[in-house]
Amino acid sequence: MPKIDVEALEVRSGCNYPAPFRDICLGATWRKLGDAVGLTDFGVNLSRLPPGKWSSQRHWHTHEDEFVLVLEGEVVLVEEGGEAILKVGDCAGWKAGERNGHCLQNRSGRDAVYLEVGSRKDGLDDCDYPDIDMVTGPEGYHHRDGTPYPKG
Repeated sequence: MPKIDVEALEVRSGCNYPAPFRDICLGATWRKLGDAVGLTDFGVNLSRLPPGKWSSQRHWHTHEDEFVLVLEGEVVLVEEGGEAILKVGDCAGWKAGERNGHCLQNRSGRDAVYLEVGSRKDGLDDCDYPDIDMVTGPEGYHHRDGTPYPKG
């Protein structure tokens, strides 16, 4: 595959979470580096997280591994065991099935940029959000009692 022209890739943004969980995550952007070269076993995103925003709600996956490497700025990694600051060159990862809910939060005054890598287990993976009444799987987002969140 040819060299990826990162600047030519579409800048994506948005959040699929239902209200009220989406607002803190709106504003992040990413470019799908893995898609640009046809990767199918894992995804690679170049992500930008503005000040005051979160990468996601704190979560863990049943079937997908995740890995991040900070390239610019700093983020606060929030996990089951507490918090840690990740600066340029720092990285973290989470094995599928381990109940270590995690997210990145930008509490600094400047954008943070990081590389995000994750397996692609579409149709197999479920996700748990331990701080809130939400889980997800192939059927979409729902409350812990199974009641679906409204779509859109």
